[in-house]
Amino acid sequence: MTLCIGPVKLDNPVILAPMSGVTDMPFRRLVKGFGAGLVVSEMIASEAMIRANRQTLKMSTGCAEEFPMAVQLAGCEPEVMAEAARLNADRGAAIIDINMGCPVKKVVKGDAGSALMKDEALAGRILEAVVRAVDLPVTLKMRTGWDEANRNAPRLAKIAEDAGIRMITVHGRTRAQLYTGRADWSFIRQVKQAVSLPVIGNGDVTSFDDAARMLELSGADGVMIGRGSYGRPWFPGQVAEFLATGRRPADPPLSVQLAVLLDHFAAMIDHYGDETGCRLGRKHVAWYTKGLAGSAEFRAAVNQSLAPKEVQALIRRYYDPLLEREAA
Repeated sequence: MTLCIGPVKLDNPVILAPMSGVTDMPFRRLVKGFGAGLVVSEMIASEAMIRANRQTLKMSTGCAEEFPMAVQLAGCEPEVMAEAARLNADRGAAIIDINMGCPVKKVVKGDAGSALMKDEALAGRILEAVVRAVDLPVTLKMRTGWDEANRNAPRLAKIAEDAGIRMITVHGRTRAQLYTGRADWSFIRQVKQAVSLPVIGNGDVTSFDDAARMLELSGADGVMIGRGSYGRPWFPGQVAEFLATGRRPADPPLSVQLAVLLDHFAAMIDHYGDETGCRLGRKHVAWYTKGLAGSAEFRAAVNQSLAPKEVQALIRRYYDPLLEREAA
């Protein structure tokens, strides 16, 4: 199962969702290495990108192992968005993704993210400006609408297609829902029927059966996985194998999971430096160990440290008895 986004051909139609504070380069590299078809950067504020904000540039920095990578941009001014798209094209992005789905208050308060779904005319101007600005394929991520009374995703999808957008991803919730309730996979079918573009379904895919059921109900061309990949960078690749073959790949053995965790943590230290890398890495440590015996006490100990070597020692010490029990 392949998927084409304009001239960019993906090996499979399983995509890692853009998630602020999560899908940085160390995590994207891991997920792509485990077989995801495409990985997407954290949401990047276009204005900060143009100002060459150091942190923002780091967010959009890619590596060869994750190619092709999509960079997601947020903003509400067409020319600012267009300039940010040009900058990321120059920095090696393969795809530009436009965020019209983020529900976070500070984003929608600035008329960006899902707030753009309330102003279809402005949304259309942004889409057209970004498409004109770059030779790369431009994609769009949105929600079903602002609230239950205004689920205008099918109409906005048609505006996007007319503007030259090459793929649309729909998170099956309204902005008003935030992350509560359940994603409405069936509604995504209305978007699919409104356009001739590839449509990707997103929201609440945390198992193989979720992926299959979402595709069945939505008629979508692929799956975008967000929170289901927390602590499981191998999961999108597993879903890709499941959709292609019907087989349900087992999770890696605990020894491999430990090696992945240690590699991930070390990569975050390299990427951010000791203190920031440690602070940001601790949440990933918590996700990797969720549900394992004694993990609550272990996480409490890890959260007391900002020393990378100490955290790495705590990780190894925690996993040692678990590995012994697994081998017994």
